[in-house]
Amino acid sequence: MISALAAELKNKTKFDNKYTSSPITNAQQIENKLQRIFEEEMFSKNSVLIGYNPQAVRKMAKFISGEINRPASIGIAGETASGKSTITLDIIDTVELFAQVFELERVITRVNTDDYYYDRSEEVKKAGGMAEFAKNYDFDVPQALELNLMCKHIKELLNGNSVMLPKYDMSGTTIRTDNCTPAFPAKIIISEGLFTLTDEIRTAFDFKIYVDIEKEVQKKRFFIRANERGLGDSAHSIYENASNKADIYIRPCREIADIVLSGEADRANYKIFLNKILFVIEQLHFSKQAK
Repeated sequence: MISALAAELKNKTKFDNKYTSSPITNAQQIENKLQRIFEEEMFSKNSVLIGYNPQAVRKMAKFISGEINRPASIGIAGETASGKSTITLDIIDTVELFAQVFELERVITRVNTDDYYYDRSEEVKKAGGMAEFAKNYDFDVPQALELNLMCKHIKELLNGNSVMLPKYDMSGTTIRTDNCTPAFPAKIIISEGLFTLTDEIRTAFDFKIYVDIEKEVQKKRFFIRANERGLGDSAHSIYENASNKADIYIRPCREIADIVLSGEADRANYKIFLNKILFVIEQLHFSKQAK
């Protein structure tokens, strides 16, 4: 079973000899391999990369080599309908497949930013429903979330401690159930959301990723989703408010991001790119098992 999964992993990644020809033994060699992967992806057709900071690649090499010997945290942000949730889930799936191949446990844990919205259920009831409540309450600002609690939970996980995460009901009740979902420490802690890289939380992350997308593509996706959720005529005012607040709180995060990803790339390309990075880990730590 393991050999079959390993073969699948390599077939999906379409490795070239330049990624497999020489063994790697230290952080500098790892960095060189990673820089090559990032540079070639950056200038490839239909690239998943829009930009990246070489210093982040250097830090990544230090984590992979063990020079930095602790879990790593990844924060992913972007506007509504940018593709950040899909990219995050694809990252998790790809890493978990890698973990299954090499029989690794507790490799990646997700902390969902949306679960930290404040519980406003009593106010919703008093207002007579979500539609009335939302007329005087703004969900599109960082202050609508308890980001300091999220920061605390991430740091607890990075310190090797299990935590109980909240769970927020996105259906319109605004109910948040605290101490609801157990989360265990792992080699990677990953979070995504609108405000994941804002001032209140960004220091919790070793790697900051921003998902960028053309305005017209994002707008089209938003209204398709709004139609699926039955938002009706209110979709236009919701979009305008979200877009205006994104100018203030979300888009500036692009400038401080370590990596800027395209929210329009083919999903398969994200996995191919990530698998090239994972193969560097395989070469260093699991080359005998992979044969």
